[in-house]
Amino acid sequence: MSSDWQNGGFGIYVHWPFCEAKCPYCDFNSHVVREIDQLRWLRAYLLEIERYGRELQGRVVSSIFFGGGTPSLMQPEVVSGVIAKIKETWPTANDLEVTLEANPGSVEAGRFKAYREAGVSRISMGLQALNDDDLRRLGRIHTVSEARAAFEIARDTFEKVSFDLIYARQGQTPDMWRAELKEALSLAVDHLSLYQLTIEQGTAFGDRYNAGKLRGLPDDEASAEMYEITQDVCGEAGLLAYEVSNHAKVGSECRHNLIYWRYGDYAGIGPGAHGRVSFGHGRFATESYLQPNAWLENAEQSTGEKLREKLAPADQATEFLLMGMRLSEGVSLDRYAALAGQTLNSKKLDELKELGMIVQNDDRVRATEQGRFVLNSVLAKLLED
Repeated sequence: MSSDWQNGGFGIYVHWPFCEAKCPYCDFNSHVVREIDQLRWLRAYLLEIERYGRELQGRVVSSIFFGGGTPSLMQPEVVSGVIAKIKETWPTANDLEVTLEANPGSVEAGRFKAYREAGVSRISMGLQALNDDDLRRLGRIHTVSEARAAFEIARDTFEKVSFDLIYARQGQTPDMWRAELKEALSLAVDHLSLYQLTIEQGTAFGDRYNAGKLRGLPDDEASAEMYEITQDVCGEAGLLAYEVSNHAKVGSECRHNLIYWRYGDYAGIGPGAHGRVSFGHGRFATESYLQPNAWLENAEQSTGEKLREKLAPADQATEFLLMGMRLSEGVSLDRYAALAGQTLNSKKLDELKELGMIVQNDDRVRATEQGRFVLNSVLAKLLED
């Protein structure tokens, strides 16, 4: 169903793969290099935008997202050039949201002013912790005082500012997390992304964990209590959990991430970027070359896209369910049926309703607070044959 993407909208994701340092918990496609020819990177981005523009005409872009890596290391001219090219290639929504991820150590008032003038309207800042000892453990190169100063610059410059925190860190107790979360909310933020620390294989933390050297991690009970504290404290402050790990005041939800969770279309540009794009009578998963130099050279010569695979209707329906059930608004059962060619199993729905894991209102089904806590199990039950 080639028009299904319109239920979620259309956005552009631009990946900047470079960082000043590699964090030990990070499994994103990020690299530390000495020199970057930023104008060469800009030219490659523009070529990719032109290529997608030829294939995806007749669309309105509602969101642009610069992710990484550390996009706040991009020269303002690069950000400006990319935004201008996107606006030249497609019409954009009147309320277009342009997000740029930033690390506090790379925040400069002059650079942020230039980003705003280029069209950036929202900053997503990776604070991760509000005490210096934990920042050092997480491999962050900024201090709490630098983070606070960076946040103030961002708040004074942009319409919307969000920041990320990681909880269930080494040595952290539920009471410590409650105090830290209240401190974060005192910064007058309107959007928070709050993630439980996960140990990913292939990272420095993963290696330490495997060797028994990553000590002091909270047990499952303490981590669960921190999750409950997150819901309670943010809810009291008016930042609702519109998605499992994201809390916002009404109207401040991240528009780009809503495209993902509502299963819209998005073009992924840059090393390792993934996309979901609908052409003709099908939706396709796209994947770019992972290594920066490989992507750069291929984008200059023909395309940075390494893979384009047509998604079967059943796979689309599964992805729609996996993404949409993360949202507090849940999913449309009719839309699922249109994608899958069959309805969800009514017996499974009834079982989960009886357990208090989901609620259904006419066409929509969503996870309860209890269900969101064990969402993977809920989804597995819904997808059972």
